[in-house]
Amino acid sequence: MVGKLASQLNKVGQKGFDKPLIAPSLLSADFIDLKNELVRVKDGDLIHLDIMDGSFVPNISFGFPVVAAVSKNTDLPLDVHLMIDRPERYIYEFAKLKAQAITVHFEAGGHLHRTLVAIREAGALAGLALNPGTSFESVVALLPYVDLVLVMSVDPGFGGQSFIPEVLPKIRMLDKYRTTQSKRFFISVDGGINEKNAGVVVQAGADILVAGSAVFGTSDASLAMLKLKEAGKSRLL
Repeated sequence: MVGKLASQLNKVGQKGFDKPLIAPSLLSADFIDLKNELVRVKDGDLIHLDIMDGSFVPNISFGFPVVAAVSKNTDLPLDVHLMIDRPERYIYEFAKLKAQAITVHFEAGGHLHRTLVAIREAGALAGLALNPGTSFESVVALLPYVDLVLVMSVDPGFGGQSFIPEVLPKIRMLDKYRTTQSKRFFISVDGGINEKNAGVVVQAGADILVAGSAVFGTSDASLAMLKLKEAGKSRLL
């Protein structure tokens, strides 16, 4: 695996890793002005792309044409989050669009071990997303095959929801697992992230903060991301 995200993954847990990484979520962007929206978040660390099919989640977002356009208009790594049924069908298509991370949902079922291995074989980091109601214990057997765990702190499908604090123990358990088992994977948290909760989320073990309205809903996206990063670091001092 190559790319900026893979390089940063090698630093997770070490002194050289400056967390949290900020991943603006494109779902909250102004799609009429998408090119300029990407310019507004150029100081972020990666772009989070929510792909929804109207089946796995009750919403439809965007697909290959938008991802291709984003890929051509940003230098940031693309973090593709597949909220779809049978995601294994599209792994190689998204990898061709230069996705550096491809995340599938545990709840989508299927042969998840095979799917995670296929993502790595396609040249991307393999991500596994967990809904708020999915326990840490449910996914332990798959953790040796992941490069990223995406903890959903809202029910997936729509932006602008409030953070569910009950996911914090799950973040702590994931962080403890990778420390005690000497495993290396990102812990990313998505849903209702803002300046008020960023610190406690990072303190629990998160490396990546996915933020939609907290970034795109402001007049100065760069400043918003800086404040999120500072708020995330505040509990680490």
